[in-house]
Amino acid sequence: MAEQHVRWDEFDKIHVIRKLREIVGRWWKIQLNFTDQKGLLRGVPEGKFFNPLNHVCKAITENGKGFDGCRGTARTTTAALTNSKGVKISACHAGFSTVSVPIRVNGQFVGTVFGDGFVLEETAAQQRIAIKQYMERTFPEQKNEITTWVNELPALSAKDLDYLTELVNLVVDEIVMTHKTINDQEDTVKDLRSQLTNRYGFHNMIGKSAPMQNLYRLLERVAASDATILVQGENGTGKELIAKAIHYSSNRKKNRLIPVNCGAFNDNLLESELFGHMKGSFTGAMKDKKGLFEEADGGTLFMDELGETSMAMQVKLLRVLQDGTYTPVGSSQVRKSNVRVIAATNRDLAKMVKDGTFREDLFYRLNVINVTVPPLRERRDDIKLLTDHFLAAYAKHSNKPVKTIGTECMEVVMNYDWPGNVRELENEVERLCVLAGDDKEISSEYISPRISNLVKSNGGSIKFAGSLKGTMEEVEKQMISEGLVKHRYNRSRLAKELGMSRASLISKISKYGLDKTGS
Repeated sequence: MAEQHVRWDEFDKIHVIRKLREIVGRWWKIQLNFTDQKGLLRGVPEGKFFNPLNHVCKAITENGKGFDGCRGTARTTTAALTNSKGVKISACHAGFSTVSVPIRVNGQFVGTVFGDGFVLEETAAQQRIAIKQYMERTFPEQKNEITTWVNELPALSAKDLDYLTELVNLVVDEIVMTHKTINDQEDTVKDLRSQLTNRYGFHNMIGKSAPMQNLYRLLERVAASDATILVQGENGTGKELIAKAIHYSSNRKKNRLIPVNCGAFNDNLLESELFGHMKGSFTGAMKDKKGLFEEADGGTLFMDELGETSMAMQVKLLRVLQDGTYTPVGSSQVRKSNVRVIAATNRDLAKMVKDGTFREDLFYRLNVINVTVPPLRERRDDIKLLTDHFLAAYAKHSNKPVKTIGTECMEVVMNYDWPGNVRELENEVERLCVLAGDDKEISSEYISPRISNLVKSNGGSIKFAGSLKGTMEEVEKQMISEGLVKHRYNRSRLAKELGMSRASLISKISKYGLDKTGS
């Protein structure tokens, strides 16, 4: 265990250690202190001992030369305990007796706990003379008080010394236990962080289609930066998954990723949620509350549905995005936060800017890096891959064999546009698995009626007509049918997309019986 991992400053905050120090101080006026593995005093504010409890120790530790002597004693004693498992009783440079116990965590020596400022009953007379002589040499101006101070020093009997040693050992046991708990917690956090990184890494995002490959390359380039990212895409495309992948692939992954749905709050509640509030700032504010910008400090804040915020809230968001400052509700104190913001929306912010419902300056501040998640209908190559993934996930969750989807059923799945995207596909696969019961192969009879009916109304899957011309016409018919739905029967847009004249498109629509009133 590395020395820097020992939290010396935390030990004095532990209730048991504080009580033991209090007992030792009250009974014998002895102060307990720590040294690290090099013998340096630790947990000592401003280079001093913690409030020495007798006049002699107080005078020595407040004197530069005297304190250097104390530090020298600590180093010598620690060196003697490095390879020892027992208690060491020794004398300090001023003539005091010292009891020291080594601290070993997982078998490694990390320091000592020691108590000093006393004399032993059996050698008290000689020790008092030696201490008095040291004090008179070091503090000649206080010669009158020194005799009284030395006579007040506690003299411990053999029984007292045994009891003191037992109490010091209790302090050591508490330190070791606390350190083990801290290490266990750190290991747990490290393991969870590793799991999250593996779970949400780019390599675990499902998709082999060209649009997804382009997305992966973009995410890999932007993850390491601190730039604000705007993730845009339809509902169900996995915008939060994108935010998690960015966070757990970034330099901020050791800190928190906090999501917030901006559309779930009104202005007042959202302001309190993001920036916090002070006690009494509004009805129901019974105590101070930290905001998410403070909670996520050093990490990432994922702000979903940002397009739902009001113009007034957008002003406050612009400020915190520009310079990292914000003011809690009911406070006049400006606070600072180091947070990376990943915003997401399914709305067209550029159009909202033109319509005057979204601030242009905020849009440009958010849109530093734009990540557009393609809808599932634009990456049909991934539907089979995602379906297999969800089948395997269901099998693992339910502890059942992995099912397969029959050919006819898969044709329907492949030819549906999935307006709910990946989320809708996942729900449908789960539904199919449940309805299929013990069937190993899922048939098309279990497909949701809304899906099968819509696929049928759009012409269904491509049927091979027996000749190249017939098959090509079937492909052409389906492309035009799907394109008309996609463009809401705007023939001009579809003609441009298909690379043909509007007149030719209208002729083919009539030929295949796909006519419908439109532009």
